[in-house]
Amino acid sequence: MKRVVLFSGGSACRSINIALSRSGVEVTRVVPAWDSGGSSKVIREQLGILSVGDIRQALMTMAHGEGCAGDVVKICNARISANLGLEDARNEFLFYAKGGHPLLERMEPGLHGAILNYLNTFASAVGEDFDFRHGSIGNFILTGACLAHNGDVNTAIFVFRKLCGINGNVWPSSVDRDLVLSATLKDGRTVIPQDAITTMAKADAKVGIAEVELDRASGDRPMANSAVLDAIARADLIAFGPGSVYTSVIPHLLVDGVIAAVEQALCPKVLIGNILQCRETIGLTLADVSSAFDHHWRRHGASSGLFSHILANRVLFPFEKTIGEFPYLSDGLSEKAPPVLVRDEFEDAWNRGQHDGEAVAASLLKIMSAGGASGHA
Repeated sequence: MKRVVLFSGGSACRSINIALSRSGVEVTRVVPAWDSGGSSKVIREQLGILSVGDIRQALMTMAHGEGCAGDVVKICNARISANLGLEDARNEFLFYAKGGHPLLERMEPGLHGAILNYLNTFASAVGEDFDFRHGSIGNFILTGACLAHNGDVNTAIFVFRKLCGINGNVWPSSVDRDLVLSATLKDGRTVIPQDAITTMAKADAKVGIAEVELDRASGDRPMANSAVLDAIARADLIAFGPGSVYTSVIPHLLVDGVIAAVEQALCPKVLIGNILQCRETIGLTLADVSSAFDHHWRRHGASSGLFSHILANRVLFPFEKTIGEFPYLSDGLSEKAPPVLVRDEFEDAWNRGQHDGEAVAASLLKIMSAGGASGHA
């Protein structure tokens, strides 16, 4: 079975993950460990653990791609109502934690007991005043598993996968709990942390990001997750993107050990270009995005180029066209220079601005079948 490692963010590569899983490829998703916003922010701040939101979301995508639609997956996809009072939201959570949900009642005892144990471990840790509104049951279960296993997120993920029947892997690039992402703008100003970068004002976005840094609150260097290093060493293809370039994908390279492992891997390394510009890439081309990767790649110790191939969506309009707030990302790349440029219609015909997962997966499989090492001078 061929093995693909996807360095990504949360939802951007969902369709690609699903298509690869359905093609029989063994997929490993590597997701951020520095998320400072979203629904899991309060959990991270209150318990001092790794943010699990992107992990849980990627695991649910993996489950969908593998056709895992059992009762556990349905429970993990559930959320507490958002429009309740604090007490009513807590009571809704307890409906799950006490085993009252019909899906829990019909599970075999081992699954039923494990899920209730993790939910109640979570409840005990966060205390009586926790705001459960709009919270993900899957996040609560995964966090409870992490707490129950002495904060070991890799063990928690392994258990979660077994509960859901998921074969593919999802790992954070680092298991460090205190990672902080910062961005230096082209005018020298600093934006920190991750959620402030993704929501920066339009005026700041137009100034543009020069580079990003990933640090630990403790002052130590971020260290790579051993499970990620193992997946890289065994990969038949490594892909970066799609996703938020500066906050979801490039920072993986800033985790100590990742660059060395990727550089040593003798397999194709592919950049999957975004379909649209975003707040982080206003006014940039795919060539600019590739250069940003190269800047961080070489700045942190690599001796050769990163990508063997770049997948670029063919923009069919001779004028600038937007989908919602953002225009299409033009590529600005030369077909004559390395890396190899694969230009095709990678946009989903039914979901404009998003990737056609099957088209991207087909290109990755073709590159993988051709084989070959990735490094270029």
